[in-house]
Amino acid sequence: MTTATADYGTIAEAGTVRFERLLPGPIERVWAYLTESDKRAKWLAHGDMDLKPGGEMEYVWRNWELAQPDEVAPEKWSGEHRMKGHIVRVEPPRLLVHTWDEESSSAEVSFELSEEGDKVRLVLTNRRLPNRGEVVGVSGGWHTHLDVLQEVLEGGPRSRFWDKVERLEKEYEVRTPA
Repeated sequence: MTTATADYGTIAEAGTVRFERLLPGPIERVWAYLTESDKRAKWLAHGDMDLKPGGEMEYVWRNWELAQPDEVAPEKWSGEHRMKGHIVRVEPPRLLVHTWDEESSSAEVSFELSEEGDKVRLVLTNRRLPNRGEVVGVSGGWHTHLDVLQEVLEGGPRSRFWDKVERLEKEYEVRTPA
């Protein structure tokens, strides 16, 4: 059974949110779910990654694919969303760092993996978020998607995606300092 919903992101410093999850291994399997489009699409987004420093990457969100058939996406999340970025560092299967190439942000995301017995500790840090609204938004989003990753890796039942998104957005609104 997943305990991911208890693992809230923490504000490490202004504009930075950090998450930790203990996932079923092995580490190469978790790495594949971070870097291979078909596997990443099961919990986050489709998209190619040129896994070398300076390489281009893209996330293509189709969140309706993560929801239950009877769920309806909130209007702001209906349709496909795309974000491009560049790989900053890659050390398979332990570290992946990329930027978001957005006009409004120079944000950077890092995924750090370490083995703990038959489990894998994932530390996700999203840095340089430009304002509180972005911190709140990405916190709820990462939390939801990491819960889905844990459910996928554990092979258990999937929770209701949009219900979780809405609940976590409200929780992070309260949890995030002004």
